[in-house]
Amino acid sequence: MRHIRLPAPVLRVIAPGMRLWWKVRKPATYGVKALLLHPDGSGRFLVVRHSYSDTTRWGLPGGGYKPARETAEQAISREIAEELSLSLPAQAFTVLDTVTTTLEGKRDTLTILRAVASREEVSLSPELAEARWINEVSQLGSAPVSRWLIAAVSHTG
Repeated sequence: MRHIRLPAPVLRVIAPGMRLWWKVRKPATYGVKALLLHPDGSGRFLVVRHSYSDTTRWGLPGGGYKPARETAEQAISREIAEELSLSLPAQAFTVLDTVTTTLEGKRDTLTILRAVASREEVSLSPELAEARWINEVSQLGSAPVSRWLIAAVSHTG
């Protein structure tokens, strides 16, 4: 199933309305995030900034999915292909953690997965403003960082 990808300006306009709707409706949603390790084994990992919503915050690539249609591993494989043009089979991903949160006003079940990227080069979709390979979160300086990025890095030992 192909998901519709909206241009970044459209996403920026509708994001506040979506957050308000989530607070009123409180839907149950499912999401995935990926800690992608650099293929050279250096320990570097990929961080991204989205082009909508909180555009200054560094986080992990990922997105939403419907558990009735795909597994978390299938969903993150799809999201990585759509957002970064990286081809990784679902079997390449290992679950690090699954958490339930109400941070955005909705009941969100988020699965954080890890895999080794198939290559260093990525091609960003309109959803992403920037991507960087880093060794540690401190390399991002004083920029805001997603709590899910911190959680994923803490699971790597």
